[in-house]
Amino acid sequence: MTRIISCLLALAVLAGCSGNAGRTEAPENRAEGLRERLLAGDTSAVFVVAHRGDWRHAPENSVAAIEHSIDVGVDVVELDLQLTRDSVLIVMHDAALDRTTTGKGKVADWTLDSIRTLRLKNGCGIRTKHSVPTLEEALLAAKGRVLVNLDKADRYFDLVVPVLERTGTTRQIVMKGSKPADEVLALYGKYLDEVIYMPVVNLDNADAAELMQAYVSDLKPAACELLYARAEDTAMPLRMRDTLRGRALIWYNTLWDTLCGGHDDDLSLEDPDAAFGYLVDTLGARIIQTDRAEHLLDYLRRRGLHD
Repeated sequence: MTRIISCLLALAVLAGCSGNAGRTEAPENRAEGLRERLLAGDTSAVFVVAHRGDWRHAPENSVAAIEHSIDVGVDVVELDLQLTRDSVLIVMHDAALDRTTTGKGKVADWTLDSIRTLRLKNGCGIRTKHSVPTLEEALLAAKGRVLVNLDKADRYFDLVVPVLERTGTTRQIVMKGSKPADEVLALYGKYLDEVIYMPVVNLDNADAAELMQAYVSDLKPAACELLYARAEDTAMPLRMRDTLRGRALIWYNTLWDTLCGGHDDDLSLEDPDAAFGYLVDTLGARIIQTDRAEHLLDYLRRRGLHD
């Protein structure tokens, strides 16, 4: 009952804020400017990444979620990929349809035409008018307006590339993964002048420093995603801050506590300085992926760290 009431209150607030007052249309070349800033290692501001396209305001991984993220000024939308039975890439996190759509079963057992008949659910599990987008549809919605982080793209990379080329969005794409540097070069080397590849390093692992050194020397990445679980384990995050200074921007996820040493979205509601502020000021974060994009944007704008 509590969850239902919370969801209804959230929907009521959204209904009152659904207009475009105070928002500005993203210029068509905005994505290229964001790419240039990312590649240049711009530390004057913090990039905001909307997890699954800001699912609090529209169904996750929907075109509406992408549009809302762009409207409020997000820099990167994170989207997930799955493959239908007839080998079409769609934007969806789960391998099963049950949680986020009106369908049931595995995505891999459904054709695109059959998935077209379904409707997406919102964060409260309620059916909406929105349908499941293909990767191509999502990229066309984002084209020129925002960078796109494609999660789970590495396993479908041969299928992803033609879609990027067809939509003219290759230079907007950020991919990430934890494969060793030599494997990344072997698999994606010819695309790395266009697609931005970002290594992911779990700082709790014993080989974290060694992996990072290989990434920095061999890949020269524009950014690195760092993970660590416990707030008290600060030695490696501080070391990586110093290692990457002037070399690569640091990305942290604030989705839940064990991704960022407890400095997560939930904490930010009580004390944004202890959450977002700590990651930015103490650990050197210049990219933050969040489930509360507008809250983070408001915080950064108050501090002069976002336009």
